[in-house]
Amino acid sequence: MTVLDKFLHGDQSALARLISFIENREDGYKRLLARLYPLSGNALRFGFTGPPGAGKSSLVNAVARRLVADGKRVGIIAVDPSSPFTGGALLGDRIRMNELPTDGSVYMRSMATRGSSGGLAAATNNVAVALDAFGFDYVLIETVGVGQVELDIIDTCDTVVVVLVPESGDAVQALKAGLMEIADIFAVNKADRPGARNIIAALQNMLEIKAEHSPWKWPVVPTEAIHDKNIDTLLEQILAHVAYSRESGLFERHRREQIRKKIFAILATQLKAAMEEKLNVKADLDHIVTRIYQGETDPYTVGDELLKLTQSE
Repeated sequence: MTVLDKFLHGDQSALARLISFIENREDGYKRLLARLYPLSGNALRFGFTGPPGAGKSSLVNAVARRLVADGKRVGIIAVDPSSPFTGGALLGDRIRMNELPTDGSVYMRSMATRGSSGGLAAATNNVAVALDAFGFDYVLIETVGVGQVELDIIDTCDTVVVVLVPESGDAVQALKAGLMEIADIFAVNKADRPGARNIIAALQNMLEIKAEHSPWKWPVVPTEAIHDKNIDTLLEQILAHVAYSRESGLFERHRREQIRKKIFAILATQLKAAMEEKLNVKADLDHIVTRIYQGETDPYTVGDELLKLTQSE
């Protein structure tokens, strides 16, 4: 049997090999994804993001255990900062996930940022497709922190949980980081710590304004993941958001928009590579940079000229 055959028969070692193949963008990975894509689309995808140290790993762990207890299969993608020495993911927080069952109902994969955001969102999305095609009911995606990479990765998810802690500081500043736009649910984790009530109240006050003209009210759920407290409520709110999205038509619109963005992302990557290849052949970029540096021309004029050059035969 080929690795793909083993994958289709539920072999998790084959799943691991194919994910590495996809993540490393080895020759033929697009053809592989083309085979897997029609098998995907059934899993629900939940994203967990927020500042480092908020306890996202513990929350993902707890939510996964609840889903498995209901007889579901769960795939987890954990996006980690990279080791400065090996380039691999730093897996300190993943030690907590050894509490998860080892009977095949849960599969966890860490992905390293490797010091760059380039291609990370696409790689995460592609790995999610593989987990979906493998037959997992849910794919949980945990991101390394809060930033543009996280905002991009969220396009992969159906429901987004933003995890904050009392030490997150001014809730207004937290929302200014772009969290207001991507959050469907807020979890204030480590809610037994001082200041938890203040940040919960501040979030609820700000969200009241946003919720005035929306049927979805953006719940704020206090949790204590390490003590396994209020996880059931958090999962209920996540599933309630999925139900709301389906009933309102938002779910289908969101997934259609994700496909649209995926097409443009693929096109952008291919066009960028094609343009760079042509420019390396047809243009002396070092000379062009020198002319711009010396004030003889400007990047905007050069950009138009190079675009015409790449379009010529």
